[in-house]
Amino acid sequence: MTHLAALEPIIKDTIGPQALRTDTEARFPREAINALGRAGLLGLVSATSVGGQGKALREASEVVSRIAQTCPSTAMVVCMHYCATAVLEQLGGEWVRKAVAQGRHLSTLAFSEAESRSHFWAPVSSARAKGSQVVLDARKSWVTSAREADSYVWSSKPLAAEGASTLWMVDAKLPGLTQPGAFDGLGLRGNASTPITAEGVRINASDRLGEDGKGFDAMMGIVLPWFTTLNASCSVGLMEGAISRAVAHVGSTRHQHLGTSLADLPTIRAYLARARIRTDSIHALLGDTITAIASGRADTMLRVLEIKVAGAEAALEVTDIAMRVCGGAAFRKEAGIERLFRDARAASVMAPTSDVLFDFIGKSVTGLPLF
Repeated sequence: MTHLAALEPIIKDTIGPQALRTDTEARFPREAINALGRAGLLGLVSATSVGGQGKALREASEVVSRIAQTCPSTAMVVCMHYCATAVLEQLGGEWVRKAVAQGRHLSTLAFSEAESRSHFWAPVSSARAKGSQVVLDARKSWVTSAREADSYVWSSKPLAAEGASTLWMVDAKLPGLTQPGAFDGLGLRGNASTPITAEGVRINASDRLGEDGKGFDAMMGIVLPWFTTLNASCSVGLMEGAISRAVAHVGSTRHQHLGTSLADLPTIRAYLARARIRTDSIHALLGDTITAIASGRADTMLRVLEIKVAGAEAALEVTDIAMRVCGGAAFRKEAGIERLFRDARAASVMAPTSDVLFDFIGKSVTGLPLF
């Protein structure tokens, strides 16, 4: 069975029926995550040598995009899990890799900090040695699946080496990790994205992921390509969901006195055409970005920078069009359009934000160093 064939019954039986409740109650989609684990989809990108499916970024993109058509909150949880898994696959221990592959371990990234904001590559949190252990102190500003994941791929300043950062695998249930409050936000309300504070959190020195001081290399070489691509995949799925709902509405809503539907209006069709073109353009750029990453093309970094901001900006436009063409009906929660409209607002402010990426792209095209 293909990964998408395995996904469809989960969307039909679990993710879809619970999407409205996930949003309304800001409820973490635990049942959906458990179902994805049982189906082997949490271990989609884990190596076959540890029991995973051995798939790559393209397949992960397809899964995230498909889930996002129905529930972007769940899609973002999966997005961050795949990003963390990509790091663990290269730098983590065998036991955690096996646990992920078997669908019994959910991971996520813990990079963004209150003091460095969207500059996630520059942590100011500390790590200090204490015997055979390391003590972590931090104020992480946004962690998807906070207190719901089993582990965090965690960034800090280096322990002793030169460099910008060091990465660690941190058990999410360790003493000293606290969550200041529950998430009650505008969109992506079910992904449990909250600050996490670490005060004197003790981990083993062996929990380091890669070399001390080399975290920046992993962030740029592993995390950034996975995160920007999968974030854009979520945007693409979200746009597809908005278009399909809008098309269904305008095709079924009729002016009884005229004997016509909303779809008979040229203005409505023109708006939907714009939405379709914007969505298809991001589809094309997303596919090209994945190809560039897989082949190591010279323009890979440019594509990696472009795809997230392109997807985020397009999602704002397409969901706005869906709201416009569906009129007052789009404001009803059961229609699902206003939920996607709200969820679409998140991508542009998730680090690296759209404004930061526009600056990076400008530096790239003018030949300036990014950092």
